Amino acid sequence: KQGENVAVGLFGYPVLMAADILLYWTDKVPVGEDQKQHLELARDIARRFNDAYGKKKRPVFKEPEPLILETGARIMSLLDGTAKMSKSDPAEGSRISLADPPEVIRRKIKRCKTDSFEGLEFGNPERPECQNLLAIYEIVSGKSREEVTREVADMSWGTFKPVLAEALVAHLEPIQVRYGELMQDKTYLHSVLSYGAERASEVAEKTLDNAKSAMGFTLPSDFE
Repeated sequence: KQGENVAVGLFGYPVLMAADILLYWTDKVPVGEDQKQHLELARDIARRFNDAYGKKKRPVFKEPEPLILETGARIMSLLDGTAKMSKSDPAEGSRISLADPPEVIRRKIKRCKTDSFEGLEFGNPERPECQNLLAIYEIVSGKSREEVTREVADMSWGTFKPVLAEALVAHLEPIQVRYGELMQDKTYLHSVLSYGAERASEVAEKTLDNAKSAMGFTLPSDFE
């Protein structure tokens, strides 16, 4: 889309993402279906580095595995069932935010795009909005796909939308309550962030030192 005016970030971002993953010896990375290729880059870098500088029983980097949910690996926009739901979408009504109040959630679901087919069903490629909204309901309700299919088979959109909205409100309520509690206790919040930063730095420094040593660099600790 940018033509010749492509920023270096387009090329640097995937490498930085891979570094963030490999630096902390990550086992599994939760990703959506559309982000799996980024993780493959991290795996490829780890494999190539280990082959070049590591040892079979002592790899420098761990090859991370993708953690992709069976349902909801890619949630689509509320306004377009063929486009991914994204926080960068300028249309607020395209997404549900974790901090959205109940009345906002209900309004967004009420206005979300549907179709003119009769009944509700999974697996119809001609009904991307239906597939998306039912998948969201399956996730937030905790019900199986078979249970959802039976429940909504004879529903109209006018009947289903309030059911979906209330399921979303109930699912997000404990998250929002806990978020409110944490935001009220800034001292505790900062202590957790500081502790996490210290732990992360320890792991990162160890991984970085191992990488430098494997490549033959002399480290200050070599003289201790």
